[in-house]
Amino acid sequence: MLSVLRVHLPSDIPIVGCELLPYVLLRHPDKSVSSEDVRESSPIEGHILRYKWYRVQSDKKVTICSIHPSEQATLQCLGCVKAKIPITKSYHCSPKCFSDAWQHHRVLHERAASAVNENGNEEEEIFGRFTNATAGVNTTTLSALQAATPLHPIALKNGGETWFEVGYAKTYTPTADDIGHILKFECVVIDLGTKTPVGNPNTILTARVIPAPTPSPRRLISVSNLDGSGNLDLDLDGRFSSVGSFTVLSYNILSDSYATSDLYSYCPSWALSWPYRRQNLLREIVGYRADIVCLQEVQDDHFEEFFAPELDKHGYQALYKRKTAEVINGSIMTIDGCATFFRRDRFSHVKKYEVEFNKAAQSLTDALVPNAQKKTALNRLVKDNVALIVVLEAKFSNHGVDALGNRQLVCVANSHVNVHQDLKDVKLWQVHTLLKGLEKIAASANIPMLVCGDFNAVPGSAPHALLAFGRVDPLHPDLAVDPLGILRPATKLTHALPLVSAYSSFARIGVGLGYDQQKRRVDPATNEPLFTNCTRDFIGTLDYIFYSADSLTVESLLELLDEDSLRKDTALPSPEWSSDHIALLAEFRCKPRTRR
Repeated sequence: MLSVLRVHLPSDIPIVGCELLPYVLLRHPDKSVSSEDVRESSPIEGHILRYKWYRVQSDKKVTICSIHPSEQATLQCLGCVKAKIPITKSYHCSPKCFSDAWQHHRVLHERAASAVNENGNEEEEIFGRFTNATAGVNTTTLSALQAATPLHPIALKNGGETWFEVGYAKTYTPTADDIGHILKFECVVIDLGTKTPVGNPNTILTARVIPAPTPSPRRLISVSNLDGSGNLDLDLDGRFSSVGSFTVLSYNILSDSYATSDLYSYCPSWALSWPYRRQNLLREIVGYRADIVCLQEVQDDHFEEFFAPELDKHGYQALYKRKTAEVINGSIMTIDGCATFFRRDRFSHVKKYEVEFNKAAQSLTDALVPNAQKKTALNRLVKDNVALIVVLEAKFSNHGVDALGNRQLVCVANSHVNVHQDLKDVKLWQVHTLLKGLEKIAASANIPMLVCGDFNAVPGSAPHALLAFGRVDPLHPDLAVDPLGILRPATKLTHALPLVSAYSSFARIGVGLGYDQQKRRVDPATNEPLFTNCTRDFIGTLDYIFYSADSLTVESLLELLDEDSLRKDTALPSPEWSSDHIALLAEFRCKPRTRR
């Protein structure tokens, strides 16, 4: 007879908006074991599984710490109450929690004091798109819960607890009504003939449901024309009123196969779980409303099953290039790659190029390396990294035709360069190979270039110098690492693309309130951000958006984070930011073309 052997949840801390999928292990009548669902449409010897989810509501009200959402709050910031800041952001679990978070927390007070919303909605003005409307302390009355879920019967239990039936499927997604409450999952075998349970139900209790943490929104800051009022903030939702401009996002989202507790022990396990991270990443990416989105470390199954269909709902078309080798994650083989999305109402797809550095390595060794050394050379060069190059046609600015009657095209490269720090020659060779390919595209058409991605190269390194300045100094120390001789002569390490780093624009802006803050987040020696990657072991810049300065200008940039924006007791990823990298976003405008 069909029976349930075991039930468990990947994480016992449920988060609002993140689907809960229990693991149910079954024993079949033939003694075989599986975790497949048994529905009424395909019963096993007249038996199926029935599921129920309950919300366990106690008379005792529970408040949740805004910093450590798995902890109950013990104190409240009265300044938040006075400033009408959302109540969920005012609670803390201990005096130390409040003290450690103060430098970040006081920003909420400052923004609340200065925010003026024409519609009188201060809360929306202060916290922007990233405010989670579902986050809050549950003070819902019994009558309100009954009104929200009129079809769910109520069962009173001992100790003053009320159990609400909230779901009848195997999966359940917690809502705002569940915050602060325990959930109970029940699974039982049902005899279809009698419609009665067979044996006792298998149950599991969760921890209390917590709201999804919400970071303070990052502003889009103008770097072109500062208006007379000195206003730095652009309306993120209304920026498309600027005819002819478009936005580009680049973001290494941290593949789930790398997001392990061994590497990121400082991040709570529930915040590392993919069901949570995917929703948090999606909320962040969609919130930026970029016209073009370049993501790195996107697993192929996550692209097909999640990002492509979810972003399609928001008007994006998707393109993907997977790496050329799989990674063993436990007993599962996974592979990640680069994914590029663009808004269908803003661009149309013209052409796609896929760059496999393994193929380029094979060609290089065949041409330059003696037969006796080819195996050694390939072992060093073959690292499975890829790049995805997409040519798009703009639908804006007079329907994609410029003043001279030409189609407005843009070429977007999305790349993830090899991570190993001892392979400086390989990094530089991969970047050089990508740039030479882009040169060929540029030679065939007068087309603006955007080069985005995680280049795993810090400012001042040889790959960064090649990208930013078009050449590498022959005396650069990185060139000392060249066991295969693939970088010689150094004079060949050049390209003719007029590339400039978008975020270097922060170093060139004037002085003023807000600008000084952003300039402090830029390294004056390199004009690049102080960091785009922040873990316990490393903090520095690895991610860039380069653009062709002869055909594009930077209008605005997404503000940079500083270390004070991250809590003192953590690094990335964190409950608020679900990658160890930060997103970069730039708004560009095409320069008017001139007749030649």
